[in-house]
Amino acid sequence: MDTVFKTLANIMKKHATQLEVTTDKPGNLYINTGKLDAKKKAIFFGMVKQSKDKVTYHLMPVYCNPELLANISAELKKKMQGKSCFNFKKIDTDLFTELDALTGAGLSDYQRADKI
Repeated sequence: MDTVFKTLANIMKKHATQLEVTTDKPGNLYINTGKLDAKKKAIFFGMVKQSKDKVTYHLMPVYCNPELLANISAELKKKMQGKSCFNFKKIDTDLFTELDALTGAGLSDYQRADKI
């Protein structure tokens, strides 16, 4: 499970160069945008969290703009839980590549929406 976490965390971190990494510990990566919302809370971008039996990849831009999910594969869709969460138990290079592209699209969407 550690390798799955590290691989997914690296995908998230790759897109976080303009963002604020608030937690970066083994099994837990949490990233905000650095901007505040109307309630003066940091705008959440994403997180990667390892649990006993899976690694969860939260990507908030797809919650804010579900149109980002319009072209994802059926296989990646099967990994979704809720509106912005993907669960993995093992490395899947194709799905991770797709998730990388989706994360980049989410970052671009947040930039257009002035959330960064």
